[in-house]
Order: sequence, then structure tokens, then C-alpha cells
Amino acid sequence: MRLGAVTYNVLKDWDLETIIQQLETIGFEAVELRTGHKHGVEPSLGPEERARVRDRFRRSKVRLLSYGTVCEFHSPDPEVRRKNLETGRQFVDLAHDTGAWGVKVRPNALPKEVPRETTIRNIAEALRELGEYARGRGVEIWLEVHGRDTSDPAVIEQIMKATRHEAVGVCWNSNATDIVNGSIRESFQRLRPWLKNVHINELASPHYPWRELFRLLRETGYDRYTLCEAQESREPERFLRWYRALWMELIRPC
Repeated sequence: MRLGAVTYNVLKDWDLETIIQQLETIGFEAVELRTGHKHGVEPSLGPEERARVRDRFRRSKVRLLSYGTVCEFHSPDPEVRRKNLETGRQFVDLAHDTGAWGVKVRPNALPKEVPRETTIRNIAEALRELGEYARGRGVEIWLEVHGRDTSDPAVIEQIMKATRHEAVGVCWNSNATDIVNGSIRESFQRLRPWLKNVHINELASPHYPWRELFRLLRETGYDRYTLCEAQESREPERFLRWYRALWMELIRPC
């Protein structure tokens, strides 16, 4: 497995050139560009700007891995879901044009005004539609384990079973809701069949079983990226060097 970073939150104030230069220097291998940050790589870019982004990453040691969107499909309102789907398609096009592997989307809640099964069906239908669009462009859709109630791995498992699309996978998010009786094994086993990406956060926290996570990833042959998604730092370069050193220790077989 490899180490990368999400621009949320440590990198959020860096422009694209700074992101690439700093990650290359420190030894991070990939980046997920979250929407709304200073890098400015958004669906509003024209063809020439997209080509420049693609070329800049091609000339670097850092992979443009994915785009972190805030597209959500849990709303009971079909018009809201439709608008989020359209935004999702725009990011898929951006990923295709700039050479990114995936587009991250998320659920954010189980609305109380409709049955749980209805929301799961709505999310799954939207994911299937977006996944079909993405497959035709060589892009994957990654559903983040995120949101009130929807951060429960059992709920994400239900969504994925209802989605049934090869271009749609899961982005593990290292949440407290993963932990059952001090272990994440049960949650990990639920979601491992669909695991396409991993977000990791505060590696020094004693409240999450980091060694178990990396052991499970290693034992099950996970060979993709683990992305730092940590809190903002007043010394980002120093923090990232420390983070990489800790990551190297945690992934070491015991």
C-alpha cells in the first residue's frame, strides 16, 4: 500500500504547484483534491487548463488519485439527487480529462421522514447511474463511509449490496463507528469486498486501532492508497514529515 494525502485540511491553502512540490519532497505518492480548496482544480476548468493539470502530474512523482466531492444522494427530494448526480458527472469528466482514478462521493444521513430502506434504495440507484457513467470514462466512484447513521459500516454494506456495480466501491474513512468491542475486524470484513480507497486521520490517536487496520489491509492484499486526512496544522511541512514517519512505523509487520 502507498501513502497519499487529501487536501482536507492540512493542504487546503496550498496551490497546485505547492501541493505537488511539497508532497514530492516529503515522500507522499498521491493526492485527492477536495473541492473548494485553493488548488482550484474544479469542473469549471476549460480543456486547456485540464490538459495542463494532467501534464503537470504526469511530470511529477505524485499521482492525481481522485477528486473529493460533496455529492450526496440521500435526500428524499429527487430534484436534489438529480442535481448532485449532475455535479458527480461533471467531476467524472474532470477525472477523465486530468487522469484521476476516482471520484469520491458520500452519504450524509438517513433522513427521518422516509423509511431507511427508501434512502438506501435512493442512494444505490444514484450510485449505479453515476457508476455506469464513470465506467464509460475509465473512472471509479468511491462511496465514503460518512455521515450521521450512514457512517455505520452495516449501512454502507447494505448500500453496496443494493448498488451492484463494478465501477462503484467504498472509501474507508477510519471512523469511531468502525469499532466493535475494541476491534474493527467485523466492520472491515463487511466492507473489504468493495474497498477501493482508504482515508486515515490522526495516527497518534489512541482511540483507533491503527495497527489492526494496517494489518488487515496487508493480510487481505490491499495494494492501493491510504490518504492522510488530518486536522489543519500551523506547520504543514513539518507535520507531514512526522506523519509519514509514523505511517512507516505503523505499516511495518509486527
